[in-house]
Amino acid sequence: MLPKDIITLAITGASGAAYATRLLQWLNANGYFVHVLVSDAGRVVMTTEADLKLSKSPEKQKQELVKKLRLNEDLLECWSQTNWSSPVASGSSSPDKMVVCPCTTGSLSAIATGASNNLIERAADVVLKERGKLILVPRETPYSMIHLKNMLAVTEAGGVILPASPGFYHGPEKIEQLVDFIVSRILDHLGITNSISTRWGYMNN
Repeated sequence: MLPKDIITLAITGASGAAYATRLLQWLNANGYFVHVLVSDAGRVVMTTEADLKLSKSPEKQKQELVKKLRLNEDLLECWSQTNWSSPVASGSSSPDKMVVCPCTTGSLSAIATGASNNLIERAADVVLKERGKLILVPRETPYSMIHLKNMLAVTEAGGVILPASPGFYHGPEKIEQLVDFIVSRILDHLGITNSISTRWGYMNN
């Protein structure tokens, strides 16, 4: 069975592992193939916040994610930061949708300037140059002027800055509901219909 679509998910070292794991689980469960790229700092955050210790080896990472998050392994591939043979490294084969979640301000800076020092940065650069959909989910506070200028640069290049700032109008009682709010907005901007979070105007329905 063919996947509904192919999406790149990059996990960097900002706090917010729950957003990444929930997004990956939802996409996987709903038939989307995901290329997963995890930075070294991202692996630290996954261990600290998600009790998920990921190996540096992408092959082992895949099995660890499948086991911990109960994923369909046929809809998942992991890549090292130095594997320039990955399909996400070239405009001729890269998916046209990518999410960096959570996104460090360091990754934001590199993407804003087109640094392409590793596969995450290159994949983001490819999506922008191919006029695809790039969504960055920063989780930082406060923001400096440098951060804001970098966000503006990415926005002007065609990317979407989607801060991990959940709403509260839906009356969340659990952390999971706050996580789902952000994941729902990410899916919205990927053009994926979803109903995992209560929307404005429907709170009492």
